Amino acid sequence: MSQMFTPIALRDVTVRNRVWVAPMCQYSAVDGVPNDWHLVHLGSFARGGAGLVFTEATAVTPRGRISPEDTGLWNQEQQAAWARIVEFLHGQGATAGIQLAHAGRKGSTYSGFTGERGGVADPDGGWRPVAPSAEPFAGLREDPEPLDQASIASIVAAFGDAAERAVTAGFDVLEVHAAHGYLLHQFLSPLSNHRDDVYGGSFDNRVRLLLEIVREVRSRVAVGVPVIVRVSATDWVEGGWSEDDTVRLATLLRDEGVDLIDTSTGGNVLADIPDGAGYQVPFARRIRTEAGLPTGAVGLITEPKQAEEILAEGSADVVLLARELLREPHWPLRAAYELGETDPALWPVQYRRAAR
Repeated sequence: MSQMFTPIALRDVTVRNRVWVAPMCQYSAVDGVPNDWHLVHLGSFARGGAGLVFTEATAVTPRGRISPEDTGLWNQEQQAAWARIVEFLHGQGATAGIQLAHAGRKGSTYSGFTGERGGVADPDGGWRPVAPSAEPFAGLREDPEPLDQASIASIVAAFGDAAERAVTAGFDVLEVHAAHGYLLHQFLSPLSNHRDDVYGGSFDNRVRLLLEIVREVRSRVAVGVPVIVRVSATDWVEGGWSEDDTVRLATLLRDEGVDLIDTSTGGNVLADIPDGAGYQVPFARRIRTEAGLPTGAVGLITEPKQAEEILAEGSADVVLLARELLREPHWPLRAAYELGETDPALWPVQYRRAAR
């Protein structure tokens, strides 16, 4: 059996293979409620053979959305809508994961679908975003509100509330989004965190919020529920969040009960990123080696042989695909065929004649 199609166990959850769907924003919800688009979008990946299907970044509060069209999980209506989608994913043999998120200073942003760019003004359905400090992200809302400690505590609780709703909706795996320049990454990076209280300054202070949220989420769900954290391993800017910082953080997250690090990069400030095939894989490998924690690799992974080599050489425990799955939702089935996997259970019963 190939590495890619070897199951992986995280706590009480066994995922059928190591091809996972990375979170991809769809900007298609109304009042945070997922709909038929999300059912078909996510369901196509489960039908296509993916092991674990992550939702898009799902906001834990209304002000935590990136755009007004983001999904959320702060009320019962959203929970019920997600439950319908989770049921379908499970029916196709996939594991269901949700990414819990808060956009911070990158909130109240146009999706881009209408041609509008930048921050959404309040009269147009926007809101004043929150942040660790008053500095805006270039090109977005100019008025981020620095969080006081009471507001920080309420966000910690909101992550816990959303975790409980997620498990009630049937999700198997929870991911805390601390990457791509959103709120938790903003706290981690000295480029966006200029606080002078216990949440700013030193490394220990800047990681405090993420650790508090992980503790809150872990305390709100059963011990058998895996918790994953997505990080940006570097800001790609001198003086910013670094690869060394990430390895140090990963060790702390391991001790807090995190089960896997989903390893991405960038997004907190404008940067010149030297991308190329598998360009983020070395970061996943270093975390896995030095922090002793399973990792996921993501970023321009496009071919089955490439993904198999990443796993076989020990650079990561799983691979996460995004745009390649938009182009080819049945990529895992093609990969299985090319790698000589013959187990018909990977294929929906309606499609099994194509597996012969």
